Amino acid sequence: MSKHVHLADVVKAYDVRGLVPEQVNSDVARALGSAFAQVVAGPDRAAGVVVGHDMRPSSPELSRAFAEGVAAHGIDVLIIGLASTDQLYYASGALDRPGAMFTASHNPAQYNGIKLCRAGARPVGQDTGLAQIRDLAQAELDALGRAEPATAPGTISERDVLADYAAFLRSLVDLGGGRPLRVVVDAGNGMAGLTVPAVLGTAAGLPPLPLEVVPLYFELDGTFPNHEANPLDPENLRDLQRAVVAHEADLGLAFDGDADRCFVIDERGEPVSPSAITALVASREITAAVAAGADPADVRIVHNVITSLAVPEIIAEHGATAVRTRVGHSFIKAEMAAAAAVFGGEHSAHYYFRDFWFADTGMLAAMHVLAAAGQSDEPLSRLGAAYERYAASGEINSTVTDRAAATERAIAWAREQGPVETDTLDGVTVRHLGEPMWRFNVRASNTEPLLRLNVEAADVPTMTWVRDSVLALLRA
Repeated sequence: MSKHVHLADVVKAYDVRGLVPEQVNSDVARALGSAFAQVVAGPDRAAGVVVGHDMRPSSPELSRAFAEGVAAHGIDVLIIGLASTDQLYYASGALDRPGAMFTASHNPAQYNGIKLCRAGARPVGQDTGLAQIRDLAQAELDALGRAEPATAPGTISERDVLADYAAFLRSLVDLGGGRPLRVVVDAGNGMAGLTVPAVLGTAAGLPPLPLEVVPLYFELDGTFPNHEANPLDPENLRDLQRAVVAHEADLGLAFDGDADRCFVIDERGEPVSPSAITALVASREITAAVAAGADPADVRIVHNVITSLAVPEIIAEHGATAVRTRVGHSFIKAEMAAAAAVFGGEHSAHYYFRDFWFADTGMLAAMHVLAAAGQSDEPLSRLGAAYERYAASGEINSTVTDRAAATERAIAWAREQGPVETDTLDGVTVRHLGEPMWRFNVRASNTEPLLRLNVEAADVPTMTWVRDSVLALLRA
């Protein structure tokens, strides 16, 4: 079966993802582990490789096969077992080892995949080793797995790092001094069901916090019996929104399947945009850096082209420097490292921290929100309003055959409305220079015949007008 798998179909730009067992199975995982050892761990002279997995039924078997593939080349493997993706990044950073996380994130139950990193949680993508890993693993599969084994295979051992991960995060954000909060957490039957009790509760033996956590779907279940663990889809937030209101909670948190993304709901049951969370956390990180002696102008915050204009505005108002980059975690992580940025945020609720090896962690972002809420006498809706300055459409996809022509129609329409400025950092961003302010970004999907539209404006009527006008032209 495995020799007919085409890894080009499952090895994406930044990770591995496919159907189990047709596309991802033990043979495939073993070949990828072997290739990872030869492309990353061996050349990097790594002390070993760390492997974690989520709660999907296939994850333990696949992660073990990957470990066997690595160990066949004389490299030791440490399996940390059930983990969130950011827990795997913690292990990679703290132990200074390359890592592999078995998860398909928010994808449905029939999928699984792998997120790979070098030591220090540095990403592995198409241009940084993933294409080589794919090709080498494909060659091994086509040869029925006849990789050259080491004379002395590496060891495979196990270690639980959950308590260390929880203690490390607790050391980065002080949650002990604020007012008591009631928070509803929707784990979506994903890995937050393991990590939230450890970090925000006492499951890892840490002191209690002034938090009352109301759990929602904390049972680890990779079949996702309640709803998909994808908070980006508003339908998957409904249960949390109702629960926040019903429990009269201060806020709600929703994590995706591997708990590397976190969405926030205010006390009214209304979502707080990831752009507002980016601005809020950025403000806290800038303040902390300046308090530690940094010149504000030397403090850098990374954001992508889709985040609200409020983000760079608020960063500038704090005297810090905003760094704008393309959408996608590999671009954000590369820019974070290059700029030595203290923090980075995306519209998709990925949040990156210098203190976390420039990697993304939904849990640490959630802790910053909890700390801000606990230190404020105002409800989260009012606190968050300071970071919500404009009306946004959210991302809207359109199936378009001639994407270049459609984009040109949208640009031509924009120019007819008055003076505009355009840039092509990621797709095309067009900003109206008159009043009222409006702007839009059109990006082509890398994998489908889609155009993605995001619109932002000074008010809802203007945003609606621009959105409907541009959409009509894209779909003409």
